[in-house]
Amino acid sequence: MKINPKDMEWTRKPKQCKVSDGEVEIITEPFTDLWQRTYYHFRNDNAPLLQMKTDKRFFSFTVKTVFNTRVRYDQSGIIMYLNNENWLKASVEYENDKIQRLGSVVTNNGYSDWSSVDIDAAQKSMWFRLSRRDDDFCIENSLDGVNFKQMRICHMLEAVDEIPFGIYACSPENSSFIAKFSELELTECKWKKHDGQAPDEE
Repeated sequence: MKINPKDMEWTRKPKQCKVSDGEVEIITEPFTDLWQRTYYHFRNDNAPLLQMKTDKRFFSFTVKTVFNTRVRYDQSGIIMYLNNENWLKASVEYENDKIQRLGSVVTNNGYSDWSSVDIDAAQKSMWFRLSRRDDDFCIENSLDGVNFKQMRICHMLEAVDEIPFGIYACSPENSSFIAKFSELELTECKWKKHDGQAPDEE
């Protein structure tokens, strides 16, 4: 099912943005970010988010993002923001003129972690897919929207029943860039049931 961004809701709507039936454009504001405590010991919670909600226990949400990032930490991608202490995100984060960080952050109970791999700084578009199986989640990325690679599997402690999910973009340093999102789609769960070791009996 194609998602109409006009049916989604803002958390901290940016001053400059455009929302049409099939595309969202965000112009980021300086010093906007999402992070909780770990390593840096600061708490940032002011990035703009555009989300929808569903009570489906099994689904996949896919989106394409195009970005002209150019200053350290500029980022745009996919997010599931439950509250300021429980959320997950995946993005391409600019580092310098040679590399970017393709990574994901999982925040449970007010502590964030970050896993990433370096990719070429020339890459200015990326597809992301978020899949849910009950309270567990899988994040994937793709260069073409067809062939997806697994980035992260995680459990979200506060993800019960209805959850919000969507897109975000931010500039943690003194920067601003344009992030465009398109091809938003909600489908059956693309993250297949595990067919290996049987679960433990509880």
